[in-house]
Amino acid sequence: MLVDVKTDTAIEVHDLTVAYRDRPVLWDVDMEVPPGTLLAIVGPNGAGKTTLIKSILGLVKTAAGQTYIYGKPYTAQRHLVAYVPQRGSVDWDFPTNALDVVMMGRYGALGWFRRPGKRERALALEALAKVNMLDFAERQISQLSGGQQQRVFLARALVQDAEVYFMDEPFQGVDVTTERAIVTLLQELRAAGKTVVVVHHDLSTVAEYFDRVMLLNVRRVALGLVAEVFTEHNLSLTYGGRVSTTAGR
Repeated sequence: MLVDVKTDTAIEVHDLTVAYRDRPVLWDVDMEVPPGTLLAIVGPNGAGKTTLIKSILGLVKTAAGQTYIYGKPYTAQRHLVAYVPQRGSVDWDFPTNALDVVMMGRYGALGWFRRPGKRERALALEALAKVNMLDFAERQISQLSGGQQQRVFLARALVQDAEVYFMDEPFQGVDVTTERAIVTLLQELRAAGKTVVVVHHDLSTVAEYFDRVMLLNVRRVALGLVAEVFTEHNLSLTYGGRVSTTAGR
């Protein structure tokens, strides 16, 4: 199928279908995200939120559909993209410190055969400072709290200086101080013209934190400005029952 690809659109997804053992996890999903957007993806457990991100990044095999970053496949635009996975999917016992984890974010720019130098170290320290983790630069990641570990992963994404950021539940299991720090960081990225896509579970903060939202339950239910599509009717369609836009407060 021929697709009219828009080079001025940050993220495009057309007719995306993913199935595990013949069970559809995503079905015929379309998605367009303009540059400079702070987008939440919300939906019930098993809705395919994480799978959608991983499909765009080529981490999950698709049954059908196409995905594009600024008009080209992800493989051609990898340098424009940063990814923060779920904290629970990371081996935090790996023997390395916070600074080294952040410097790993520079490997894409360096190539695997060049070792990070003074410039990479300076960029990593600057990124740690932005997430208030500079004092923990030499601390082993296994010795950090959950919120501190999440901040380190955010710093690793920041140091890539990407145009598009995908974050899978960055607020999960963090304290209030860390959550506020993450929100400030996301807003700064948007102000700088970056595009940020966040898998999010707290319905009560969607309107406060994000300007656009995608409601997903295997199929796309709605996508657009929060003020227009984040309604009780669409939430009911997404979650299969009466759900308030202030749920969780």
